[in-house]
Amino acid sequence: MKTIKSILPKAAIIFLIFTLLCGVLYTGVVTGFAQLIFPDKVNGSIIEVDGKKYGCELLGQQYTDDGHMWGRIMNIDVSTFKDKNGKTLMYASPSNLSPASEEYKALVKERVEKLRAADPDMDETAIPVDLVTYSGSGLDPHISPAAAEYQVARIAKANDMTQDEVRTIIDKCTGGRFLGVFGEKTVNVLKVNLMLDGILK
Repeated sequence: MKTIKSILPKAAIIFLIFTLLCGVLYTGVVTGFAQLIFPDKVNGSIIEVDGKKYGCELLGQQYTDDGHMWGRIMNIDVSTFKDKNGKTLMYASPSNLSPASEEYKALVKERVEKLRAADPDMDETAIPVDLVTYSGSGLDPHISPAAAEYQVARIAKANDMTQDEVRTIIDKCTGGRFLGVFGEKTVNVLKVNLMLDGILK
């Protein structure tokens, strides 16, 4: 009958082998391969121009001025977290509000009023639902083409551009369905705004 003392050395060797294989070798190969094939995605999908980082294309940023495209509502907290120097950090999270709650209803109403005021040329047009609701993450970087189109007149007027020029930018920042079948077309808000600012070409 084998004793614990006789089993432990073998178990330790097996543990060490699998740690090296799965924890070091496999991880290193996968990471290296990913860095080679998808370097932008592996490093956070950061939009960087001339050495300056403008944000991650997978995380939304809040824009509220007339000259930029607005994304989905963000649940932003600027009171909970601070860095080591005491500087306030912005944090966003999903909303826990029920769609049937009065608070959620008031939030949607407020957003509708802001959009109507900012986009008076679209007064008779129904507001796309993604412009007045939270995303699941609270940091969704995309909106629908309909939500982007709703804002074209305002953006064009604020930037002294034609509406077709704005639509050309939106088209460049529109992603298609996965494999041409799954999901819907989406517009990346950050990319549109960086192109409006002349940062991205």
